[in-house]
Amino acid sequence: MVYLVEHFFSIQGEGRHVGVPSIFLRFGGCNLRCPGFGVHEIDGEHVAGCDTLRAVDSKRFKKGWQGFDRAGDLVAIVRGYVEEAGYRPHVVITGGEPMIYREDPAFYGLVGWLVREGFEVTIETNATLAPDFERFGYYEGVTFAMAVKLANSGEPLSKRVVPSAIMRLATRGRDSFFKFTVDPALSFKEEIEEIVAGFGNEVYCMPLGDNATQLAQNAPAVAAFCLEKGYRYSDRLHVRLWNREEKR
Repeated sequence: MVYLVEHFFSIQGEGRHVGVPSIFLRFGGCNLRCPGFGVHEIDGEHVAGCDTLRAVDSKRFKKGWQGFDRAGDLVAIVRGYVEEAGYRPHVVITGGEPMIYREDPAFYGLVGWLVREGFEVTIETNATLAPDFERFGYYEGVTFAMAVKLANSGEPLSKRVVPSAIMRLATRGRDSFFKFTVDPALSFKEEIEEIVAGFGNEVYCMPLGDNATQLAQNAPAVAAFCLEKGYRYSDRLHVRLWNREEKR
């Protein structure tokens, strides 16, 4: 059984495919909590966690998630958007952490169908979990956006950086890339360099910012870092367009 938090059709705002029309499938559940990313007030209670807490905190939000045990039902959602758009958009599978479902028949069935049908597919992942590419070969047709968490996530290094998983995703996925959200107020340069060392995959760095004002303040320092290291700067187009995190 897999759990879908939401699905929608929008413009990709981050990473390699900025500006590309995309179908988003957001799955619920995550193997990390990232308490350093902020505190949210929920029903009068202050809860620490990521900006997509509703896709992570099963205790509070799972009742609103939709369960699927058949790939065909997930495929039908994608087909609906394709029919409405009149063309085949990029498909983004995100979370939470979608790779907790990497061996689930419904999830893998969806991935297999997308790859066979020729969709361009990106799975956004924290890169701590990787599939067995020998047993689940369709993942070789997927691009993994490896958003490895930095120290500001509040997670211990041994939990947020898993070299064996990064190696498999970086080398076995279809042109996978690194994607970091950077807070210029913190020390981040050495940490990013250590994570990507030895890999030839593209590295994208985005400024932290959940509103246009904060984004504008942080962008110059991140752009300067990209120029210094030869990394790719990624803006956060959805924040520019809608002045908030969600791509809706």
